[in-house]
Amino acid sequence: MTTQESPHSLNLTPTIIARSEHCISRANISEHALKVLYRLRDAGFDAYMVGGGVRDLLLGREPKDFDVATSARPEDMRKLFRNCRLIGRRFRLAHVHFGREIVEVATFRALLDGEDANETVLQNGRIIRDNVYGTIEQDAWRRDFTINALYYDIRDFSVVDYTGGMADLKAGILRPIGDPKLRYREDPVRMLRAVRFSAKLGFKIHPEAEAPAFELGHLLADIPAARLFDEVLKMFHGGYAHATFELLRHYSLLSYLFPLTEAALTREECGFPITFVAKALENTDARVNDGKPVTPAFLFAVLLWEPVRERLRVLLGQGLNEFEALQLASHEVVAQQTRYTSLPKRFSAPMREIWLMQPRFRQRQGKRPLRLLAHPRFRAAYDFLCLRAAAGEELQDACRWWTDLQAADAQVQSEMTGIARKQSRPRRRRPASMRANANA
Repeated sequence: MTTQESPHSLNLTPTIIARSEHCISRANISEHALKVLYRLRDAGFDAYMVGGGVRDLLLGREPKDFDVATSARPEDMRKLFRNCRLIGRRFRLAHVHFGREIVEVATFRALLDGEDANETVLQNGRIIRDNVYGTIEQDAWRRDFTINALYYDIRDFSVVDYTGGMADLKAGILRPIGDPKLRYREDPVRMLRAVRFSAKLGFKIHPEAEAPAFELGHLLADIPAARLFDEVLKMFHGGYAHATFELLRHYSLLSYLFPLTEAALTREECGFPITFVAKALENTDARVNDGKPVTPAFLFAVLLWEPVRERLRVLLGQGLNEFEALQLASHEVVAQQTRYTSLPKRFSAPMREIWLMQPRFRQRQGKRPLRLLAHPRFRAAYDFLCLRAAAGEELQDACRWWTDLQAADAQVQSEMTGIARKQSRPRRRRPASMRANANA
Protein backbone atom coordinates (compact mmCIF):
# COMPACT_ATOMS: atom_id res chain seq x y z
CA MET A 1 0.00 0.00 0.00
CA THR A 2 1.60 3.28 -1.07
CA THR A 3 0.96 6.70 0.39
CA GLN A 4 -1.47 7.40 -2.45
CA GLU A 5 -3.50 4.23 -2.04
CA SER A 6 -6.69 4.24 -0.01
CA PRO A 7 -7.74 1.24 2.07
CA HIS A 8 -10.96 1.31 0.05
CA SER A 9 -9.09 0.80 -3.26
CA LEU A 10 -7.03 -2.24 -2.22
CA ASN A 11 -7.49 -5.69 -3.67
CA LEU A 12 -9.16 -7.31 -0.68
CA THR A 13 -9.25 -10.86 -2.06
CA PRO A 14 -7.11 -13.03 0.23
CA THR A 15 -4.97 -16.03 -0.48
CA ILE A 16 -6.37 -19.03 1.36
CA ILE A 17 -3.84 -21.62 2.51
CA ALA A 18 -5.78 -24.84 3.12
CA ARG A 19 -5.16 -27.02 6.17
CA SER A 20 -3.28 -29.54 4.04
CA GLU A 21 -0.86 -26.85 2.89
CA HIS A 22 0.37 -25.51 6.26
CA CYS A 23 1.74 -26.98 9.48
CA ILE A 24 -0.52 -25.43 12.13
CA SER A 25 -2.19 -28.02 14.35
CA ARG A 26 -4.82 -27.37 17.00
CA ALA A 27 -2.75 -29.60 19.29
CA ASN A 28 -0.20 -26.76 19.47
CA ILE A 29 -2.75 -24.04 20.22
CA SER A 30 -3.68 -23.10 23.77
CA GLU A 31 -6.87 -24.84 24.85
CA HIS A 32 -8.10 -21.53 26.26
CA ALA A 33 -7.54 -19.72 22.95
CA LEU A 34 -9.44 -22.51 21.21
CA LYS A 35 -12.26 -22.15 23.72
CA VAL A 36 -12.53 -18.43 22.91
CA LEU A 37 -12.46 -19.08 19.16
CA TYR A 38 -15.10 -21.80 19.30
CA ARG A 39 -17.46 -19.81 21.53
CA LEU A 40 -17.25 -16.78 19.24
CA ARG A 41 -17.84 -18.97 16.20
CA ASP A 42 -20.82 -20.71 17.82
CA ALA A 43 -22.29 -17.32 18.72
CA GLY A 44 -22.28 -16.35 15.04
CA PHE A 45 -19.19 -14.12 15.01
CA ASP A 46 -16.13 -14.34 12.78
CA ALA A 47 -13.12 -15.31 14.89
CA TYR A 48 -9.49 -15.84 13.92
CA MET A 49 -6.21 -16.42 15.69
CA VAL A 50 -3.86 -13.73 14.42
CA GLY A 51 -0.44 -12.19 14.81
CA GLY A 52 2.60 -13.69 16.48
CA GLY A 53 0.83 -16.91 17.44
CA VAL A 54 0.10 -17.78 13.81
CA ARG A 55 3.54 -16.62 12.66
CA ASP A 56 5.41 -18.66 15.27
CA LEU A 57 3.37 -21.83 14.66
CA LEU A 58 4.10 -21.59 10.94
CA LEU A 59 7.81 -21.28 11.77
CA GLY A 60 7.69 -24.31 14.06
CA ARG A 61 8.14 -22.18 17.18
CA GLU A 62 6.19 -22.23 20.43
CA PRO A 63 4.12 -19.04 20.73
CA LYS A 64 4.05 -17.05 23.95
CA ASP A 65 0.62 -15.57 23.28
CA PHE A 66 -2.45 -16.51 21.29
CA ASP A 67 -4.31 -13.37 20.21
CA VAL A 68 -7.75 -13.37 18.64
CA ALA A 69 -9.36 -10.99 16.14
CA THR A 70 -13.12 -11.02 15.76
CA SER A 71 -16.18 -9.27 14.38
CA ALA A 72 -17.64 -9.25 17.91
CA ARG A 73 -17.69 -5.89 19.68
CA PRO A 74 -16.29 -5.48 23.21
CA GLU A 75 -19.79 -5.42 24.68
CA ASP A 76 -20.50 -8.74 22.92
CA MET A 77 -17.38 -10.21 24.49
CA ARG A 78 -18.49 -9.18 27.94
CA LYS A 79 -21.82 -10.98 27.43
CA LEU A 80 -20.16 -14.15 26.12
CA PHE A 81 -17.41 -14.42 28.75
CA ARG A 82 -17.94 -13.82 32.45
CA ASN A 83 -14.15 -13.89 32.88
CA CYS A 84 -13.73 -10.98 30.44
CA ARG A 85 -12.20 -7.60 31.33
CA LEU A 86 -12.28 -4.66 28.92
CA ILE A 87 -9.19 -2.45 28.76
CA GLY A 88 -8.03 0.53 26.73
CA ARG A 89 -9.40 3.98 25.98
CA ARG A 90 -8.93 4.87 22.31
CA PHE A 91 -9.63 1.30 21.31
CA ARG A 92 -11.12 -1.23 23.70
CA LEU A 93 -9.65 -4.72 23.97
CA ALA A 94 -11.10 -7.73 25.73
CA HIS A 95 -8.89 -9.76 28.06
CA VAL A 96 -10.38 -13.18 28.75
CA HIS A 97 -8.81 -14.57 31.92
CA PHE A 98 -8.13 -18.27 32.46
CA GLY A 99 -6.13 -18.33 35.68
CA ARG A 100 -2.71 -16.95 34.79
CA GLU A 101 -3.32 -17.12 31.05
CA ILE A 102 -4.94 -14.18 29.29
CA VAL A 103 -6.34 -14.45 25.77
CA GLU A 104 -6.44 -10.98 24.19
CA VAL A 105 -9.37 -10.39 21.84
CA ALA A 106 -9.60 -7.37 19.53
CA THR A 107 -12.48 -6.32 17.31
CA PHE A 108 -11.49 -5.91 13.63
CA ARG A 109 -10.14 -2.41 13.09
CA ALA A 110 -10.13 -0.09 10.10
CA LEU A 111 -7.56 2.61 9.50
CA LEU A 112 -9.49 5.17 7.48
CA ASP A 113 -8.01 7.92 5.36
CA GLY A 114 -8.97 11.20 3.76
CA GLU A 115 -12.22 12.72 4.89
CA ASP A 116 -13.14 9.59 6.85
CA ALA A 117 -10.14 9.79 9.13
CA ASN A 118 -9.65 11.82 12.26
CA GLU A 119 -5.96 12.44 11.61
CA THR A 120 -3.54 14.67 13.46
CA VAL A 121 -0.05 15.54 12.22
CA LEU A 122 2.07 16.69 15.12
CA GLN A 123 4.74 19.36 14.80
CA ASN A 124 7.50 16.74 14.85
CA GLY A 125 5.96 14.91 11.89
CA ARG A 126 4.39 12.07 13.85
CA ILE A 127 0.92 11.02 12.65
CA ILE A 128 -1.91 10.10 15.01
CA ARG A 129 -5.12 8.54 13.73
CA ASP A 130 -8.17 7.36 15.62
CA ASN A 131 -9.01 3.67 15.38
CA VAL A 132 -12.50 2.58 14.33
CA TYR A 133 -14.13 -0.81 13.93
CA GLY A 134 -13.88 -2.44 10.52
CA THR A 135 -13.74 -5.71 8.61
CA ILE A 136 -11.11 -8.45 8.56
CA GLU A 137 -9.81 -7.08 5.24
CA GLN A 138 -9.32 -3.62 6.74
CA ASP A 139 -7.88 -5.14 9.91
CA ALA A 140 -5.23 -6.98 7.92
CA TRP A 141 -4.05 -3.86 6.11
CA ARG A 142 -3.68 -1.81 9.29
CA ARG A 143 -1.31 -4.29 10.97
CA ASP A 144 2.40 -3.58 11.21
CA PHE A 145 4.23 -6.32 9.25
CA THR A 146 3.02 -8.78 6.64
CA ILE A 147 4.17 -11.80 8.65
CA ASN A 148 1.99 -10.61 11.55
CA ALA A 149 -1.12 -10.27 9.36
CA LEU A 150 -1.86 -13.96 8.88
CA TYR A 151 -5.21 -15.25 10.19
CA TYR A 152 -5.98 -18.80 11.31
CA ASP A 153 -9.64 -19.54 10.57
CA ILE A 154 -11.22 -21.79 13.18
CA ARG A 155 -14.06 -22.72 10.82
CA ASP A 156 -11.97 -24.70 8.32
CA PHE A 157 -8.46 -24.48 9.86
CA SER A 158 -7.09 -22.55 6.88
CA VAL A 159 -4.68 -19.59 6.98
CA VAL A 160 -5.98 -16.37 5.43
CA ASP A 161 -3.38 -14.05 3.88
CA TYR A 162 -4.28 -10.58 2.56
CA THR A 163 -0.83 -8.94 2.49
CA GLY A 164 1.60 -11.55 1.13
CA GLY A 165 2.76 -12.52 4.59
CA MET A 166 3.15 -16.20 3.78
CA ALA A 167 5.59 -15.47 0.95
CA ASP A 168 7.61 -13.13 3.18
CA LEU A 169 7.61 -15.74 5.94
CA LYS A 170 9.09 -18.32 3.59
CA ALA A 171 11.63 -15.81 2.24
CA GLY A 172 12.69 -14.58 5.69
CA ILE A 173 11.71 -10.98 4.90
CA LEU A 174 10.36 -8.48 7.42
CA ARG A 175 8.21 -6.07 5.44
CA PRO A 176 5.98 -3.31 6.86
CA ILE A 177 2.47 -3.14 5.47
CA GLY A 178 2.11 0.05 3.44
CA ASP A 179 4.59 2.89 3.15
CA PRO A 180 7.29 2.28 5.84
CA LYS A 181 7.95 5.96 6.46
CA LEU A 182 4.25 6.62 7.01
CA ARG A 183 3.87 3.60 9.29
CA TYR A 184 6.90 4.66 11.38
CA ARG A 185 5.48 8.16 11.72
CA GLU A 186 2.17 6.73 12.90
CA ASP A 187 3.98 4.76 15.59
CA PRO A 188 7.77 5.16 15.95
CA VAL A 189 7.89 2.07 18.16
CA ARG A 190 7.42 0.06 14.95
CA MET A 191 11.12 0.72 14.25
CA LEU A 192 11.97 -1.04 17.51
CA ARG A 193 9.55 -3.84 16.69
CA ALA A 194 11.28 -4.26 13.32
CA VAL A 195 14.60 -4.64 15.11
CA ARG A 196 13.12 -7.05 17.66
CA PHE A 197 11.50 -9.32 15.07
CA SER A 198 14.60 -9.24 12.88
CA ALA A 199 16.77 -10.32 15.82
CA LYS A 200 14.26 -12.87 17.11
CA LEU A 201 13.48 -14.54 13.79
CA GLY A 202 16.75 -13.95 11.95
CA PHE A 203 14.77 -12.17 9.21
CA LYS A 204 16.16 -9.44 6.99
CA ILE A 205 14.38 -6.08 7.14
CA HIS A 206 13.16 -5.15 3.66
CA PRO A 207 15.41 -2.45 2.09
CA GLU A 208 12.47 -0.05 1.72
CA ALA A 209 11.93 -0.23 5.47
CA GLU A 210 15.59 0.21 6.43
CA ALA A 211 16.22 3.73 5.13
CA PRO A 212 13.41 5.41 7.15
CA ALA A 213 14.70 3.71 10.31
CA PHE A 214 17.96 5.63 9.94
CA GLU A 215 16.07 8.89 9.44
CA LEU A 216 13.20 8.78 11.94
CA GLY A 217 14.78 7.60 15.17
CA HIS A 218 14.27 11.06 16.69
CA LEU A 219 10.52 10.40 16.80
CA LEU A 220 11.14 7.98 19.67
CA ALA A 221 11.74 11.02 21.85
CA ASP A 222 7.98 11.60 21.87
CA ILE A 223 7.08 8.10 23.04
CA PRO A 224 6.27 7.85 26.78
CA ALA A 225 9.27 6.65 28.78
CA ALA A 226 7.17 3.90 30.38
CA ARG A 227 6.30 2.43 26.98
CA LEU A 228 9.94 2.48 25.88
CA PHE A 229 10.91 0.69 29.10
CA ASP A 230 8.46 -2.08 28.20
CA GLU A 231 9.88 -2.27 24.67
CA VAL A 232 13.44 -2.50 26.03
CA LEU A 233 12.45 -5.48 28.18
CA LYS A 234 10.83 -7.19 25.17
CA MET A 235 13.98 -6.65 23.11
CA PHE A 236 16.55 -7.62 25.73
CA HIS A 237 14.75 -10.33 27.72
CA GLY A 238 13.57 -12.44 24.80
CA GLY A 239 16.68 -14.58 24.36
CA TYR A 240 18.19 -12.51 21.53
CA ALA A 241 19.53 -9.49 23.42
CA HIS A 242 22.98 -9.48 21.82
CA ALA A 243 21.63 -9.54 18.27
CA THR A 244 19.12 -6.82 19.20
CA PHE A 245 21.89 -4.65 20.64
CA GLU A 246 23.90 -4.92 17.43
CA LEU A 247 20.89 -4.02 15.28
CA LEU A 248 19.95 -1.05 17.48
CA ARG A 249 23.45 0.32 17.03
CA HIS A 250 23.41 -0.42 13.29
CA TYR A 251 20.22 1.61 12.80
CA SER A 252 21.39 4.37 15.19
CA LEU A 253 18.42 3.72 17.49
CA LEU A 254 20.32 2.92 20.68
CA SER A 255 21.13 6.61 21.13
CA TYR A 256 17.40 7.34 21.57
CA LEU A 257 17.03 4.68 24.26
CA PHE A 258 20.39 4.84 26.05
CA PRO A 259 22.13 8.04 24.91
CA LEU A 260 24.73 7.96 27.71
CA THR A 261 25.58 4.36 26.84
CA GLU A 262 25.89 5.06 23.13
CA ALA A 263 28.16 8.04 23.85
CA ALA A 264 30.36 5.87 26.07
CA LEU A 265 30.56 3.13 23.44
CA THR A 266 31.95 5.59 20.90
CA ARG A 267 34.90 6.15 23.24
CA GLU A 268 35.86 2.48 23.19
CA GLU A 269 39.35 1.53 24.35
CA CYS A 270 40.85 -1.95 23.92
CA GLY A 271 37.40 -3.38 23.29
CA PHE A 272 35.94 -2.03 26.51
CA PRO A 273 33.07 -1.30 27.25
CA ILE A 274 31.62 -3.04 24.18
CA THR A 275 33.11 -6.37 25.25
CA PHE A 276 31.57 -6.00 28.70
CA VAL A 277 28.10 -5.23 27.32
CA ALA A 278 28.33 -7.98 24.70
CA LYS A 279 29.35 -10.64 27.24
CA ALA A 280 26.60 -9.57 29.62
CA LEU A 281 23.95 -9.75 26.89
CA GLU A 282 25.22 -13.16 25.73
CA ASN A 283 24.91 -14.39 29.33
CA THR A 284 21.41 -12.93 29.51
CA ASP A 285 20.44 -14.80 26.35
CA ALA A 286 21.86 -18.03 27.76
CA ARG A 287 19.86 -17.62 30.99
CA VAL A 288 16.63 -16.89 29.12
CA ASN A 289 17.10 -19.86 26.79
CA ASP A 290 17.84 -22.12 29.79
CA GLY A 291 14.65 -20.98 31.50
CA LYS A 292 16.52 -19.11 34.25
CA PRO A 293 15.23 -15.79 35.65
CA VAL A 294 16.59 -12.42 34.52
CA THR A 295 15.95 -9.01 36.00
CA PRO A 296 15.80 -5.51 34.50
CA ALA A 297 17.99 -4.33 37.40
CA PHE A 298 20.97 -6.33 36.12
CA LEU A 299 20.32 -5.40 32.48
CA PHE A 300 20.26 -1.68 33.21
CA ALA A 301 23.23 -2.01 35.56
CA VAL A 302 25.23 -3.41 32.63
CA LEU A 303 24.06 -0.88 30.04
CA LEU A 304 24.66 2.12 32.30
CA TRP A 305 27.86 0.99 34.02
CA GLU A 306 30.26 2.78 31.69
CA PRO A 307 28.43 6.15 32.00
CA VAL A 308 28.60 5.68 35.79
CA ARG A 309 32.33 4.95 35.63
CA GLU A 310 32.99 7.99 33.47
CA ARG A 311 31.11 10.25 35.85
CA LEU A 312 32.83 8.59 38.81
CA ARG A 313 36.27 9.47 37.43
CA VAL A 314 35.25 13.13 37.10
CA LEU A 315 33.91 13.31 40.66
CA LEU A 316 37.01 11.61 42.09
CA GLY A 317 39.08 14.23 40.29
CA GLN A 318 37.07 16.89 42.09
CA GLY A 319 38.15 15.51 45.46
CA LEU A 320 35.17 13.39 46.53
CA ASN A 321 35.89 10.10 48.26
CA GLU A 322 35.04 6.92 46.37
CA PHE A 323 31.81 6.12 48.19
CA GLU A 324 30.38 9.63 47.85
CA ALA A 325 31.49 9.88 44.23
CA LEU A 326 29.93 6.52 43.29
CA GLN A 327 26.67 7.40 45.03
CA LEU A 328 26.46 10.75 43.25
CA ALA A 329 27.46 9.30 39.86
CA SER A 330 24.79 6.59 40.22
CA HIS A 331 22.12 9.13 41.12
CA GLU A 332 22.99 11.43 38.21
CA VAL A 333 23.10 8.68 35.59
CA VAL A 334 19.79 7.16 36.70
CA ALA A 335 18.14 10.60 36.71
CA GLN A 336 19.28 11.25 33.14
CA GLN A 337 18.31 7.77 31.91
CA THR A 338 14.74 8.06 33.19
CA ARG A 339 14.17 10.90 30.73
CA TYR A 340 14.39 8.31 27.95
CA THR A 341 13.16 5.04 29.44
CA SER A 342 11.41 4.88 32.77
CA LEU A 343 13.12 2.82 35.46
CA PRO A 344 10.81 1.83 38.33
CA LYS A 345 12.31 2.09 41.80
CA ARG A 346 11.94 -1.65 42.32
CA PHE A 347 14.61 -2.03 39.64
CA SER A 348 16.67 1.15 40.03
CA ALA A 349 17.30 0.55 43.75
CA PRO A 350 18.86 -2.93 43.34
CA MET A 351 20.71 -1.71 40.25
CA ARG A 352 22.41 1.01 42.28
CA GLU A 353 23.20 -1.54 45.01
CA ILE A 354 25.01 -3.68 42.42
CA TRP A 355 27.16 -0.68 41.51
CA LEU A 356 27.78 0.46 45.10
CA MET A 357 28.89 -3.03 46.14
CA GLN A 358 31.68 -3.21 43.55
CA PRO A 359 34.35 -1.42 45.68
CA ARG A 360 33.46 -3.65 48.64
CA PHE A 361 34.86 -6.67 46.78
CA ARG A 362 38.33 -5.28 47.48
CA GLN A 363 37.80 -5.92 51.20
CA ARG A 364 38.98 -9.46 51.87
CA GLN A 365 40.03 -9.40 55.53
CA GLY A 366 38.02 -9.47 58.71
CA LYS A 367 34.26 -9.83 59.04
CA ARG A 368 33.34 -7.53 56.16
CA PRO A 369 33.63 -10.21 53.43
CA LEU A 370 31.28 -12.52 55.34
CA ARG A 371 28.80 -9.69 55.87
CA LEU A 372 28.96 -9.02 52.13
CA LEU A 373 28.27 -12.70 51.42
CA ALA A 374 25.04 -12.40 53.41
CA HIS A 375 23.84 -9.33 51.49
CA PRO A 376 20.61 -10.08 49.57
CA ARG A 377 22.11 -8.52 46.43
CA PHE A 378 25.45 -10.32 46.73
CA ARG A 379 24.92 -12.84 43.92
CA ALA A 380 23.97 -10.19 41.37
CA ALA A 381 26.89 -7.96 42.40
CA TYR A 382 29.30 -10.94 42.29
CA ASP A 383 28.10 -11.91 38.80
CA PHE A 384 28.61 -8.30 37.76
CA LEU A 385 32.18 -8.36 39.15
CA CYS A 386 33.03 -11.54 37.25
CA LEU A 387 31.58 -10.13 34.03
CA ARG A 388 33.88 -7.14 34.43
CA ALA A 389 36.78 -9.54 34.85
CA ALA A 390 35.77 -11.58 31.80
CA ALA A 391 35.57 -8.38 29.76
CA GLY A 392 39.20 -7.52 30.47
CA GLU A 393 39.28 -5.52 33.71
CA GLU A 394 42.05 -6.65 36.07
CA LEU A 395 39.64 -8.36 38.42
CA GLN A 396 40.32 -12.03 37.66
CA ASP A 397 42.05 -12.59 41.01
CA ALA A 398 39.15 -10.95 42.87
CA CYS A 399 36.60 -13.06 41.00
CA ARG A 400 38.48 -16.29 41.82
CA TRP A 401 38.86 -15.33 45.49
CA TRP A 402 35.16 -14.60 45.94
CA THR A 403 34.26 -17.76 44.02
CA ASP A 404 36.40 -19.82 46.38
CA LEU A 405 35.01 -18.05 49.44
CA GLN A 406 31.45 -19.00 48.51
CA ALA A 407 32.39 -22.66 48.06
CA ALA A 408 34.42 -22.89 51.31
CA ASP A 409 33.15 -24.15 54.64
CA ALA A 410 33.08 -21.93 57.72
CA GLN A 411 36.57 -22.94 58.87
CA VAL A 412 38.17 -22.22 55.47
CA GLN A 413 36.27 -18.94 55.21
CA SER A 414 37.72 -17.91 58.58
CA GLU A 415 41.21 -18.74 57.34
CA MET A 416 40.72 -16.90 54.02
CA THR A 417 39.51 -13.73 55.75
CA GLY A 418 42.11 -13.82 58.55
CA ILE A 419 39.50 -14.28 61.26
CA ALA A 420 41.02 -17.62 62.32
CA ARG A 421 44.44 -16.01 62.85
CA LYS A 422 42.95 -13.33 65.08
CA GLN A 423 41.05 -15.92 67.13
CA SER A 424 44.16 -18.08 67.59
CA ARG A 425 46.30 -15.28 69.02
CA PRO A 426 46.72 -15.56 72.86
CA ARG A 427 45.21 -12.70 74.81
CA ARG A 428 47.84 -10.37 76.12
CA ARG A 429 47.71 -10.18 79.92
CA ARG A 430 47.85 -6.77 81.44
CA PRO A 431 50.79 -5.99 83.71
CA ALA A 432 50.24 -6.90 87.37
CA SER A 433 50.36 -3.24 88.41
CA MET A 434 47.46 -2.43 86.05
CA ARG A 435 45.45 -5.42 87.36
CA ALA A 436 46.04 -4.31 90.93
CA ASN A 437 44.88 -0.78 90.17
CA ALA A 438 41.76 -2.15 88.45
CA ASN A 439 40.88 -4.25 91.56
CA ALA A 440 41.56 -1.43 94.02
